[in-house]
Amino acid sequence: MKTSRESYVRIKRMTPFMRVNHWVVAISMIGAIATGLYIGHPYYQTFIAEPAVDKYVMAWNRWIHFILAIIFDVSSIVLVYLYFFSRFEKPYKKLIPNSENIKEFIEVFINLLTFNRVKRFDSSHVDSFHVVYFTIFHLLLAWMLLTGLQLYVHGLASGQSSIGSWWPWVLHLATDWTIAVTGGTLMDVRISHHITMYIIIVWIMFHIYYIVWRTIFWREGDISIVFGGYKFKRKRAA
Repeated sequence: MKTSRESYVRIKRMTPFMRVNHWVVAISMIGAIATGLYIGHPYYQTFIAEPAVDKYVMAWNRWIHFILAIIFDVSSIVLVYLYFFSRFEKPYKKLIPNSENIKEFIEVFINLLTFNRVKRFDSSHVDSFHVVYFTIFHLLLAWMLLTGLQLYVHGLASGQSSIGSWWPWVLHLATDWTIAVTGGTLMDVRISHHITMYIIIVWIMFHIYYIVWRTIFWREGDISIVFGGYKFKRKRAA
C-alpha cells in the first residue's frame, strides 16, 4: 500500500540585490526612528557630562536623521520601481482588484485570524495580502518624506541653502500643502510626522509577526527569504 508523504521544492523569492535593499531599509528605519525620537524629546543629553550644546548632540542627531531618511527614501523608491519593472516578479499585478486577488487576500487574512494551516492558493510567491500591506508601508513612507522635508525647509528661513536658493524653493513647492492638509500650522505637520512614525513601528511589529506566523503555521521557511533568498513550497508525493 502506498502512503503519501510531504516533500518540498526550493523556490527563489528574493535576489541578492532585493535582500541588500531590504536590510538597508530596515537598518535606516531603525536609525531614523531612534534619532527622530531624540529630536522630538531629547532624552539622553542628561547622560553627557558636558552641556549638550558643547557636544552638538541635537545637531548630530538631526544630521544623522536627515541622512538616514535620504537613504531610507531612496531605497524605498527603488522598491517601488521594482513593483512595476522588476524582471524577477511584478508585485503590482497583485494589487489589481480582480476576483482572484480578492479571494486570495481574504483567504490569507482569514488564515491569519483563525491560525489556519489550510491554503487554497499558491503561497510560493508573493500574495495579494502581502503586497497590499507593503503598499500601505510605502504610502506611509511617502507621507513621512513629505512632512519631514516640510519641517526641514522650515529651518531654512533665509530662503538659502548650501546649494542655492532653488532647493528651498523646490521643497516649499512640493511640501507646503502638507500644512493645510494636517490642520493649518507647522505644529500640525510635526504631530502628523510623529504619529506616522508610531504607525510605522506598529507596521514593523506586524510584519515580523506575520512572517514568523507564516513560518510556523505554513512550514515553508518564509523567514529565511531575507537571509538566503529562498523558501520552500510544499507538495505531496506518493
